[in-house]
This record gives sequence, C-alpha cells and structure tokens, in this order.
Amino acid sequence: MKFSIERAALLKAVSQAQSVVERRNTIPILANVLIEADGSDVSFRATDLDIEVVDKVAAQVERAGATTVSATLLHEIVRKLPDGALINLTADTAAGRLTVEAGRSNFSLATLPREDFPVMASSEYASNFTAPAPVLRRLFDKSKFAISTEETRYYLNGVYLHIADVEGGKALRCVATDGHRLARIDAEMPEGAAEMPGVIVPRKTVGELRKLLDDDEMEIAVSVSETKVRFATPGITLTSKVIDGTFPDYTRVIPQGNTRKMEVDAADFARAVDRVATVSSERSRAVKLQLDEDRLVLSVNAPDSGAAEEELAVAYGDERLEIGFNAKYLLEIASQVDRENAVFLFNSSGDPTLMREGNDTSAVYVVMPMRV
Repeated sequence: MKFSIERAALLKAVSQAQSVVERRNTIPILANVLIEADGSDVSFRATDLDIEVVDKVAAQVERAGATTVSATLLHEIVRKLPDGALINLTADTAAGRLTVEAGRSNFSLATLPREDFPVMASSEYASNFTAPAPVLRRLFDKSKFAISTEETRYYLNGVYLHIADVEGGKALRCVATDGHRLARIDAEMPEGAAEMPGVIVPRKTVGELRKLLDDDEMEIAVSVSETKVRFATPGITLTSKVIDGTFPDYTRVIPQGNTRKMEVDAADFARAVDRVATVSSERSRAVKLQLDEDRLVLSVNAPDSGAAEEELAVAYGDERLEIGFNAKYLLEIASQVDRENAVFLFNSSGDPTLMREGNDTSAVYVVMPMRV
C-alpha cells in the first residue's frame, strides 16, 4: 500500500479514529486504526467493539492495500507535522511496518495484520431517514447534559431517541435524565422516520456524533434498528450499538399542573446563580430562590465558607415561594436557553420545577428541588 495525502485531511480522519479507540484495552488490535487504500480514496476505520467510525478521504493512491497501525501514535505524529505538508504513507506487510514521510521527517511504525481487525457486523435497519445537521445538533446538544453517569442505572447512560406524539402530529424526540434533572427536546419528524424503534444512544456515541454535525448545510443519513444506530455523511459513517435496556416512562416526571410562573432573562439569571454559588459548599452546592412580586432573591448560606445574596428583577405575580436547587443543575439548564427569556413554572418547594425557553414548548427541562 502506498499513498500521499494532505496533512489537514489526514489529521481530521485520524483524530476522529483515535477518539473512538479505547486507551486501555486488552486486545492490542483495538488500539489500531485500519487504513484501506483503494482507487482514489483511503478509508480510516476505528472501533471499540461498541462504536465504529469510518472516515473516507480523497488521496493520491499509488498502490492499493491495507494495514493497521496505532491510532494514537499516528495522530500524534500527524499533529506535530507542519501545516500544509504532503504526507506519504507506505506499508510493508512482510516487514510489518508503515513508513510515514513528510519533508525531512521519516517515521517507521509497527503494524498488525488487517485480517485481525474486527469489523462491525452490518445489520438490517428498520428505519432509514435523513435529517439536517443543525436539527440533530440541537436535539443532542440540548439533552446530553442530563445523561446519568451512574453505571448501575445503565439505561440512563445515554440519550433516548424516539418518535413521540405531540399536539398536531408526531415529533422526533431526544430525552435524557439522571433522576435529578431531565431534558426533553423535540424536532419536526423527518420523512420516513415514523416506524423508527426508540433507541438509547450511548454517551460516548453522542460525543463522537457531535463531530459530524458542524456543517450547517449537511444532511445526515440516519439508520436505526433495535440494536444499532448509524449516522452517515458522504465522508464519515458512525455506527454504534445502542444501550440494551428500557428507558423509563419519563412523561410521569414532567409536571403538568405547575402554575406559578417566573420569567427571567436567562443570561442574567445564570450569571447571578454562578456568583452566589461561589461560596456554596462543594458537596451540596445549594442555592435558595425566594420569589415575591416581580422580585427574585438568590441566596447561599454555607456555615464553613460564608453567605451570599443577589436580587434580580423578574416577572412573577403569584404568591411568595421559597425553593432550593443544586446550583450546578440550574446553571446547566439556564445555559441551554438560546433565546432571551427563561420561563420557570413552579408548584411548591417540594415539587419538580419545569423550565422552557419563552413560549417554545419544543425544549422542556425539569429539575428536582433540594432542601435548603
């Protein structure tokens, strides 16, 4: 195998590959990227047996062939080569070496045979549709902060992607929760998605998928089966197993009867919470909200470090309310708001609180209160 390729194209492909491979693994070949040169394309394939990413890049191929080499090592080398360099890669299968040359730099890397590289079995997908990159980006970006990190509740370690019934039809929906907060984001249902089975997309996959969604003009081909999900652009295909579990009935958690309404400038609110939380104890991070006629007082009282208080002008016309929250949760939810105003809907100091962006009900957040 022999080909030459631009540094920028190679770096992009190899960085995508090396972020998929697991740093610590017992199977040496899983640390490698499979490089296959054929025609005028070179594909870079990496897997951790749960996720597989294939990046196809245009290159000048002199000799077709394939080999596998350490993804992290190749990434480090390419990263350190000068901008704009043309890189030549030559594989000598007999010697088990891959030569990387650029200008006066020359590297010889150990390889492993391509036959040993595990390729994810292709599955029949029950549903295939396309969605614009910005739509998927919004669905996953706004929900991923609520993914649980508790290994024991493995079915919460991802984003639940499914079709949901909404007023006037159906929507493509992402939901994530860790039991303390919940995010539910809706988008218009793409054509062909109606029969899609609901799947839990693992946290790592959500992170890798983000790299495919930067181009606003891009249409992403989405394929879903009971066990796998695949996202593809013309150059990159990301295939992942889904979490084998049942996502809980989240609709029970979303309060319907919260009538006390507070409207606040989202950015001002986030900054105020951040300031008063500076003195909160690391463990509880509790912030108290005192609501009165068009006035919100945020306060923190931490016996060991001190106290803080800040007042904000808000739109609130209901009876007086005192409620406490984890500052981190409030900040994360407030930072999801794209428009100016955040609307909070309360019931009582012990009930879950609902938050949405202005009058937009396509993004809804729930946060559980805490005793303060």
